[in-house]
Amino acid sequence: MTSYVPNTDETRKQMMDVIGIKDTEELFCGVPGAVRLKRGINLADGKSEIEIRNIMRSLAAKNRTYKSCFLGAGVYNHYIPSVVMDVASTQEFLTAYTPYQAEISQGVLQAIFEYQTYICALTGMAASNASVYDGATALAEACMMTRTNNRKKVLISKGVNPEYIKVMDTWSRYAGLEMELVDIENYRTNPEDLKNKLNDNIAGVAIQSPNFFGTIEEMDEFEKIVHENKSLFIAVVNPISLAVLKSPGEYNADIAVGEGQSLGNSMANGGPYLGFMASTEKLIRKLPGRIAGQTTDSEGKRGFVLTLQAREQHIRREKASSNICSNQALNALTAAAYLGAMGETGLKQAALKSMENARYLQKKMNEIEGVETYQKDIFNEFVVKIPCFIGDLDKKLKENDILGGLYLGENMHLLAVTELNTAEDIDEFVQIVREVSAHV
Repeated sequence: MTSYVPNTDETRKQMMDVIGIKDTEELFCGVPGAVRLKRGINLADGKSEIEIRNIMRSLAAKNRTYKSCFLGAGVYNHYIPSVVMDVASTQEFLTAYTPYQAEISQGVLQAIFEYQTYICALTGMAASNASVYDGATALAEACMMTRTNNRKKVLISKGVNPEYIKVMDTWSRYAGLEMELVDIENYRTNPEDLKNKLNDNIAGVAIQSPNFFGTIEEMDEFEKIVHENKSLFIAVVNPISLAVLKSPGEYNADIAVGEGQSLGNSMANGGPYLGFMASTEKLIRKLPGRIAGQTTDSEGKRGFVLTLQAREQHIRREKASSNICSNQALNALTAAAYLGAMGETGLKQAALKSMENARYLQKKMNEIEGVETYQKDIFNEFVVKIPCFIGDLDKKLKENDILGGLYLGENMHLLAVTELNTAEDIDEFVQIVREVSAHV
């Protein structure tokens, strides 16, 4: 790999001396040894670019694809209209990488502005930023927004995506913000535990709905509890669900965040994705990253600029609530193209079909002897207990080109469906579960 880096050995030595390390291995000391490659890449020397490309294609051809998917847990297999990628790849939007010079960055600035407008309409909030890296980053940044001189602790429901909680746990260690978890009961946040943990040091509270287990939370109730304590309320939401559920703005959330993958971005083996963030007007100056605005030029023509730029992350970084100065522009443009293509009616149809499929799957699972489900208020995901060895079930599903749900341990599975799961897909999945469970 070093063959493609134009630095000489002497240059690299000078850089390592400055940062105080002996060799490049020390740069990666934070990566556990168990996951680090301890050998060279398995490619013969002297291969041409064409030969390497052909080798990589043959390896990529070994990737497995499935005819139906029941895996969710934060990433969902929604239909993407063909027009979405046509719009997202339009060269007029691919202007300067960093849009600080508005006069030569109108394409990317317009894309960001359109995206922000859609996010505000979807969440019912007053302002949106240009996006952040993913849903986990969005939650962490939102928690930072709640921090004040007198309040330096946040409460996060255990119903929030555990990956988000892990990121926030790491973040909080170095950001001067303490984190505590709120218990869940029967796969929903326990309001009494929340009340018991609220005090004058709680800056913000984050609740996810639908939560990680698929339960639709009572967000109106939590909003009242949180605001009575004069804390800020962070709503972590599934954007597709907002076509049929109350928006964060409708239940007076202060900040709305979530993962934007389902808005026209494919599952793509785990990324790249985007995190969306929106807030009330009162908190707009605390929103991290970029915000694009619409204006007119000297000739009265419509134009776009970065706005509210006199903020700490640009001019007084040591006092910044956030130092993130980038965004997922292409993914955000894709999300805007998706929302524009789907429209209010299309988005609602996708959401309703997802809900309908989830209830159909839940009903069918409950008909299997020994199988149990536990939740009533669900969107497109739910927990089910299947009394069989996970290895047997997984093997049988894969033999039929079906990707199963997320195994939670102790025979518990998290299953998700979208508008792409047909009744035939669901029936086949249920039949396999029935057959495997019958042999226990």
